[in-house]
Amino acid sequence: QVQLVESGGGLVQTGESLRLSCAASGRTFGSYNMGWFRQAPGKEREFVAAIHWSRGDTNYADSVKGRFTISRDNAKNTVNLQMNSLKPEDTAVYYCAATRVWTIPTMKTTYEYWGQGTQVTVSA
Repeated sequence: QVQLVESGGGLVQTGESLRLSCAASGRTFGSYNMGWFRQAPGKEREFVAAIHWSRGDTNYADSVKGRFTISRDNAKNTVNLQMNSLKPEDTAVYYCAATRVWTIPTMKTTYEYWGQGTQVTVSA
C-alpha cells in the first residue's frame, strides 16, 4: 500500500516556476515507478512525466519537454516536478501516481495509487 500527498501548487504568472513535491508512505516506495498527471477543468486527465524506480529513466509529455523535470529521492520517499517557464495552458490540478509497471508509463490506467492533487494556476 502506498499513500501519496502532493504539495507545492499555487498561483504564478506566465514564465515563472513552481516545484511540486509528492511525499509517499510505505516501505516499498523505492520499487514503484512514479508519474505526474494533470487535469484541467472540462478535460481528461493527461500524462505529464514519469520516472523509473531504479534506472532513473524518464518520460515526458511533448507539451512539457524542456520545461519540466521529474526527479525522485528514494531515501526520502519523495518525487518532485520542477516546472519552469510556466504557461497559462499548464493550469490544472496536478496528481502524483505510483505503479509497479513501466510498460506504458504514459497511461493513467497503468497507475495503482493516486494522490489527492494540488492546484497550479498560471495567470497570463
